Amino acid sequence: MRKIKLGSSNLEVPVVAVGCMRINQLQPEQAEKFIQTALELGANFFDHADIYGGGACEEIFAQAIHMNDNVREKVILQSKCGIREGRYDFSKEHILNSVDGILRRLRTDYLDVLLLHRPDALVEPEEVAEAFDILQSTGKVRHFGVSNHKPMQIELLKKYVRQPILANQLQLSIMHAFMISQGINVNMDVPAAYDRDGSVLDYCRLHDITIQPWSPFLYGFFEGVFVGNEKFPALNAKMNEIAARYGVSNTTIAIAWLLRHPAKMQPVIGTTNLQRLEDSLKAAEVNLTREEWYEIYLAAGNALP
Repeated sequence: MRKIKLGSSNLEVPVVAVGCMRINQLQPEQAEKFIQTALELGANFFDHADIYGGGACEEIFAQAIHMNDNVREKVILQSKCGIREGRYDFSKEHILNSVDGILRRLRTDYLDVLLLHRPDALVEPEEVAEAFDILQSTGKVRHFGVSNHKPMQIELLKKYVRQPILANQLQLSIMHAFMISQGINVNMDVPAAYDRDGSVLDYCRLHDITIQPWSPFLYGFFEGVFVGNEKFPALNAKMNEIAARYGVSNTTIAIAWLLRHPAKMQPVIGTTNLQRLEDSLKAAEVNLTREEWYEIYLAAGNALP
């Protein structure tokens, strides 16, 4: 599996991360098979969150991988905190308590990466900084990042937080490419030109923050999968054409499209299907041409000015 450095750190990670949001939908033997298949294919970066399955996904993962000290050395674990029922919470107390719960459920002494899940309107960055310092000094968390944050929110955190922000997990796919489209349609009076995120793509590139696209197969906000969907005939026809050219599936092409971007992204795949897992990981071996990338972009219904 091809690797990249996460953000400005020396932590080398696979170019595709395995998301564990739906692992609680698998039977124990299926979960074990799924994780072992990922590891055999070189995908040892696993993404979690304390809210996935109400915490059950982390417990299931630890059981399925038979977590022990030897296993722990072979995997990279990332989790997220900050979402609570009916609110978001970046308070020092909640961050520290959340991490303790995550570590307990994952049966480990430390996280490789902790992300703040969704922006808390009541964030007090001084408290986040205190929490990060404690987590780092106690060895509970080695690296930090955010999720669904725009540039000025990250800048506010950076005013107080000493640790580098290494990653920003954002929704991005062929059918949800607003952060790309607004950079193409500069100074145009069209919906694709609307800046929804403060030029977060360019910001992350400028500041060596790895973008981790989530839901890389979905359109809308959890509306459905676009791969093989009859609602998008032109896109799927183009993806199938290019997939045949490389001898891979259209699932592979959907991930390869993200990997082709020079921002050096790390897509997080949330599938629990073994075939889709394998197809997704094959994208690390496919390097689309500039022409193919734009053909897919246009087939998704985007236009160039």
